[in-house]
Amino acid sequence: MATQVVDGPAAGGTARGRIRHPRPEGGTGRLSRHWYAWAMCAPVVVVTLVLIGYPLVRGIYLSLTDATEANMGRTIGMNTIPSTYEFVGLSNYFSIVSSAEFLSRLAWTVTWTVVCVALHFGIGLGLALLLNRPMRFRSLYRMMLVLPWAVPAFVSAFIWRYLLNGEFGVVNAMLRAAGFAGLDWLDDPFWAKVSVITVNVWLGVPFMMLALLGGLQAIPRELYEAAEVDGATPWQRFRHITLPGLRPVSSTVVLLGTIWTFNQFPVIYLVTRGGPGGSSEILVTYAYRQAFEGIRNYSGSAAWGVLILALLVVMAVVYRRALRKQGEAW
Repeated sequence: MATQVVDGPAAGGTARGRIRHPRPEGGTGRLSRHWYAWAMCAPVVVVTLVLIGYPLVRGIYLSLTDATEANMGRTIGMNTIPSTYEFVGLSNYFSIVSSAEFLSRLAWTVTWTVVCVALHFGIGLGLALLLNRPMRFRSLYRMMLVLPWAVPAFVSAFIWRYLLNGEFGVVNAMLRAAGFAGLDWLDDPFWAKVSVITVNVWLGVPFMMLALLGGLQAIPRELYEAAEVDGATPWQRFRHITLPGLRPVSSTVVLLGTIWTFNQFPVIYLVTRGGPGGSSEILVTYAYRQAFEGIRNYSGSAAWGVLILALLVVMAVVYRRALRKQGEAW
């Protein structure tokens, strides 16, 4: 914004005017003006670089080598064994992508993610719609429905593993008491997949419910009243008011839920340990086994991790672009 300064007599005479243009503020000026904001952000940036940045760079580097437990450097007592692993380029990625193991794990991981997120959203939306209307003891229902989310995931996984135990589990005991035969929840490939999906849905629905409930309460009530006056049916109000009104919230929570479910390590590892026979193992649990079980293949595990990250980034970009195009179409 320009500021005009006039020098000279107040009336009569010739006024001399000068236009002063503000000088562009350099980096030093911005730093001096906003030093407090930079100081408050600095610890977070440093911690993020240490906890995320360095491991990510280190993992990408290891994925381009043939590092294993046998050729990594280590110290044993007074003896120091140097590292002997070598740079191999993209060979780890080529061997993973071309393997049947990757395709089978990827197919199950995608199926697991789609089914879990769909159930998260559907059940969460239904519960949010119920809790958004006046009812007795609504606060009590909210508290009870949030409890699964408040319990740490690993504690819930251990509890569910006990409940689904084929011999001593409570679920099979209830089935036998009702006259049905018990099921091999954790020992049969199909039922093991059903079990981990059930546990993950139980853990993830409360978050989706709370987020969608907040979105529902942000929709103006006047829209529903006007639609009702115009004769809109409940389905029409849900389709043309509720769903578009929830779009800013639902698009974000679905993306977050997809990323969390795709990398949901505790449920798979603690409930079924990837079994039986690796049937319920997803990409992230397989990458963990490569690095920490048997002959530790650090380079292979790092390559699996980088591929998982690349898949999530591509998925997030495609998802956001699809939402943007859909918004423009509306």
